Amino acid sequence: MKKVLAILVVLILPIGSYLIVSRYSREAVVMPKRYFFDTVRTVKVGGKTKQDTVWHSIRPFTLTNQFGRTVSLDEWKGRVIIANFIFTSCPSICPTLTRNMRRLQQAFTKTDTIVRFVTFTVDPIRDTPEKLKAYGDRFRIDHDTWWMLTGSKQEIYDIALKEFKANIAQADLVDTGFIHTDKFFLLDKDRVVRGWYNGLDSARLEYIIKDVVLLNMERDKRKKRNLFRK
Repeated sequence: MKKVLAILVVLILPIGSYLIVSRYSREAVVMPKRYFFDTVRTVKVGGKTKQDTVWHSIRPFTLTNQFGRTVSLDEWKGRVIIANFIFTSCPSICPTLTRNMRRLQQAFTKTDTIVRFVTFTVDPIRDTPEKLKAYGDRFRIDHDTWWMLTGSKQEIYDIALKEFKANIAQADLVDTGFIHTDKFFLLDKDRVVRGWYNGLDSARLEYIIKDVVLLNMERDKRKKRNLFRK
């Protein structure tokens, strides 16, 4: 039954993503919410005082990808990002997470300019770039739009806990010394967390696709506003 569901997901997602783009480009919808803020500041707009929330965005960082190249998220500026945390020797949830991430990647094959995928290893000592490349090949991922990142354990765990707030997104993540989360994290173009999802649930991948499309629409709307202001 699970195999049949997986096949259906692969076949349906590309068509579904296209239909979602068409539908949500015409309708007013509720955008994915923001979760964490750094501060609230007082600003003056048109002579009036207003409260402005400064939302928490993922700080700039550099890590090493599966080709041994030092990369930064700034290279993918202006794109929505789906991220997760795995390790290549994981015998339990990680293979399913990777398969489902690949299904999401396949869903955006014809619109691959709007979204990028990032996987962090939580076992960087063992997961060298070569191992990550082989792991990606095993699942037949498209390496052009999907980074598998390694680096120092301190840096990766700081990113997971302080930037993505993985221990908040997954309440049962008690052991922060070894992060093992089943969540997919969605970032908007400003690197603000706009959602986390159960990455093991193949049937709910459509929700992630919908939110990617909505966030891409949000980006386009802001561009239009800026054009009118010139």
